[in-house]
Amino acid sequence: MKQEILNLLKEIKYPNLDKNIVELKVINDIKINKNEVEITLQVTKEDAFKKLEKSIKTKLKNRPIKVKIINIAPTPKKDMNYGTSLKPNNRAPYAKKIIAVTSGKGGVGKSTVAVNFSIALAQDGFSVGLLDADVYGPNVPRMLQVADEKLQWNDNDKIIPSENFGIKIMSVGLTTPSSDTPLVWRSSVAVSALIQFLEDVDWGELDFLVIDMPPGTGDVQLTMAQELPITAGVIVTTPQLISTDDVSRAIMMFKDIKVKIGGLVENMSYFIAPDTKNRYDIFGTGGGEKIASKYNIPLLGKIPLDMEVREFSDSGTPAVAMGNDEQKNYYKDIVKNLLKEIK
Repeated sequence: MKQEILNLLKEIKYPNLDKNIVELKVINDIKINKNEVEITLQVTKEDAFKKLEKSIKTKLKNRPIKVKIINIAPTPKKDMNYGTSLKPNNRAPYAKKIIAVTSGKGGVGKSTVAVNFSIALAQDGFSVGLLDADVYGPNVPRMLQVADEKLQWNDNDKIIPSENFGIKIMSVGLTTPSSDTPLVWRSSVAVSALIQFLEDVDWGELDFLVIDMPPGTGDVQLTMAQELPITAGVIVTTPQLISTDDVSRAIMMFKDIKVKIGGLVENMSYFIAPDTKNRYDIFGTGGGEKIASKYNIPLLGKIPLDMEVREFSDSGTPAVAMGNDEQKNYYKDIVKNLLKEIK
């Protein structure tokens, strides 16, 4: 029956386009339960979704089944009461503390730090949620072995977060039909998606909500500061001069929007050759200390360039959970130092 329904849906064209919704990969999933078929769409425009919903129900009206249409792509709300960075809203009242992990530029290992940092908090006995807010490069699902999971809803019509390694996880990467599906979203839609993940996910009571921010200083960073009472920001850099130039902008952004900076993490700090044990400062040296000193912020820790840590990330087995004691302590020490700062 599923294939028959799919064939019928091929006859429905997307509004104002000459292509059908199957061809455009608008259909995320089709589930058949007894006398009900549940069709999940991914449509960013609300008016287009309503037209498609009507067309699908009309197309299937002669079948002896109940038809339920769900849209998993969030749409911008027309009446959004935004807060300000001085008086932010609190769209996550279930979280006691909110930590924003960000960087001035991409490629510095921000998501790796956010993932291992979150698990390290959970290992200390805290209840932790990790929100992957890097909407255009959502790597968190792969790093936590949940990339193949799809969104599910509970009886209260809330999204059920994925769970692994003792933390709850939500990412826009869990909403796409495949891992290589690009999110061609304007910033307003991306922001709306993140707000939906804050409000419509069944996070439960959390000690910490960790947010893996996108790199840079754009809409997402500003909106999170306006919509959440962020406890502290953690900024990730490498020792390289170009990286520290960009991280300076991220620091000034947090200062401008009045978000406390919990500290700086220097990633890829150095490399120890496994055969000779010689140390190599591949990306330079001292960059983290200079930035921390210049802006009077704590240096929470240094993480070396470690091939095993990279392999752990790629395989979805985070170093803080599966690595040796030395690798685990990279992140445990960062957590310990940050807890001192925010207390």
